Amino acid sequence: MDRRRFLTGAAAAASAVALTATPAGAAAPPARRKAKPARRAAGTFGDARVVAETYVDARTLDLTIDSPALADPAVKVRLLLPPGWTPNPARTWPVLYLLHGAGDDYSSWTRSTDVAALTQDTGVLVVMPTGGRAGFYSDWWNHGFGGAPAWETFHLVELVRILEGGYGAGPRRVIAGLSMGGFGAMSYAARHPGMFRAAAAYSGVVHTTYTGPHDPSPFDGPALVRGTLQVEGFDPDALWGDPAVDPGRWAAHNPYDLAYLLKDIPLYASSGNGQPGPFEPPGTPADPNIEPLIEIMTEAFVDRLHQVGANITANLYGPGIHNWPYWERELHASFPLLMNAAGV
Repeated sequence: MDRRRFLTGAAAAASAVALTATPAGAAAPPARRKAKPARRAAGTFGDARVVAETYVDARTLDLTIDSPALADPAVKVRLLLPPGWTPNPARTWPVLYLLHGAGDDYSSWTRSTDVAALTQDTGVLVVMPTGGRAGFYSDWWNHGFGGAPAWETFHLVELVRILEGGYGAGPRRVIAGLSMGGFGAMSYAARHPGMFRAAAAYSGVVHTTYTGPHDPSPFDGPALVRGTLQVEGFDPDALWGDPAVDPGRWAAHNPYDLAYLLKDIPLYASSGNGQPGPFEPPGTPADPNIEPLIEIMTEAFVDRLHQVGANITANLYGPGIHNWPYWERELHASFPLLMNAAGV
């Protein structure tokens, strides 16, 4: 898909962009082998269950999960298996959760980065779940009716039970994500203290309620979130409601507002400023919208973390647009922090 996707809202007179990117010439995933039936041990945990396993290659295993939380019988999750992995429930591995951005899916990290090579000699199980094209890693409010999609319940209840019950996932968990996934990594870590031992956000939407000097601003946090939902065809009020009417619900998911709950684990946050950087060919135009806003969000988030005494490593690296080469580089930069916290 194109790096930027825009939506013009007549009522707000604002533009929003999808929070992900695919580099030109990205390699297609390898051909999949025939799906294997799920093992009995990886069957039902609660009401969610694995209905199929597909080996993409020797280390890459795709799960298909029937999820009541999402009301979807075919939710995809990709695993990168550690050396020596077996389905032996007596052995467990530390877990790195990698969350994707909006408009993308569970295959994005292996498609667009070298995460397979980066982790091939580590004893970590890498979990890359589907998070919806604009799921925002939340159980949706749905105008007070709740129900599907309940992404937070799927990821942190259903999926954790499945992985720990049948795939060797242990309790030493760390989490990272890009853009919308950066929001998810920080929001999940804050909303579930003790569940993750470290968290990282690359160009993350880490201050969803940020507003600029003009209110409403066409490039503020609520406009970005709501515009992304509209781009993907969703009701923008179904996620957390109207930010003007339901500020408490927005704050309850916003990493900036939850910073005090992150002060006990190591954190990493990074962002560019939207100007062409080292990975852009000559003549590449600046990104006037998303990465400059992300940089402001990240600066505010880091300042707030410092105020509450959190252990935050920040890399506001200047020139760089909202694209994969930077996120791959930042994954490498934060990898020692994540692995150290996971005990690898």
